[in-house]
Amino acid sequence: MRFAGKTALITGGGTGIGAAVARRIRSEGGNVALVGRRREPLQAVADEIGAAVFVADASDGASMKAAVSGVVEQFGGLDTLIANAGGHGVGPTISMSDETWALAVQLNLNTAFVSARESLPALIERKGNIVVLASIAGLFAGPDAAGYVTMKHGCIGLAKSLARDYGRFGVRTNTVCPGWVTTAMADDQMAALAKMRGLASIEEAYALVTKDVPLGRPADAEDVSNVVCFLASGEAAMVNGAVVTVDGGAGTVDLPTLAFVQ
Repeated sequence: MRFAGKTALITGGGTGIGAAVARRIRSEGGNVALVGRRREPLQAVADEIGAAVFVADASDGASMKAAVSGVVEQFGGLDTLIANAGGHGVGPTISMSDETWALAVQLNLNTAFVSARESLPALIERKGNIVVLASIAGLFAGPDAAGYVTMKHGCIGLAKSLARDYGRFGVRTNTVCPGWVTTAMADDQMAALAKMRGLASIEEAYALVTKDVPLGRPADAEDVSNVVCFLASGEAAMVNGAVVTVDGGAGTVDLPTLAFVQ
């Protein structure tokens, strides 16, 4: 019961990794507040586990300020922010519109920055912590994904800045960088890959994108939530500014040597 008496706010908490983190924290005694722009997926998770729902845009200051105030009023304080909200930002740079770039900034970087800024006063009061969900795209560059790659690099920089500036106030900030995770958003990408490569199923697409990953499979949302919840717990009391990959070892692969694999 690592989270007994603690309260966590999770942006993008209605699906995928955010929902898995919510289930884990509730199962270990914590209060959970789910934040997102669409009530329906948030409410479905809330009804399942017993959580509070705050419909808000994590990239909008006034919206997040109201959500944080609501969480503090309902639960008496805030101990953890899981900055999980994110989105796409893909396409070739040469043809990427200003609107697509701006959307990548809004969905991936602004959501983390704004939710952290609005949560910090309450987190300082309780000496809480922040976990930012980035991606291994924040460490490496995938093809034709400059918007997403740049913003996830930015998320890591933001988290390091928060760790440096607010560690003195007792607030820890760490980053989790997943690789491929079997979520609904990734399923859509696998469906597109399967169509492009003539594969029979999204399972074949997942197998293709993980064929050179040492563990040979994608993560599931629970694999990631296990790491997120460790960093959010008192067990990680001396972990601040860390960047933790959950990628099955993908980032350890020396790409130029793949030609030697038989």
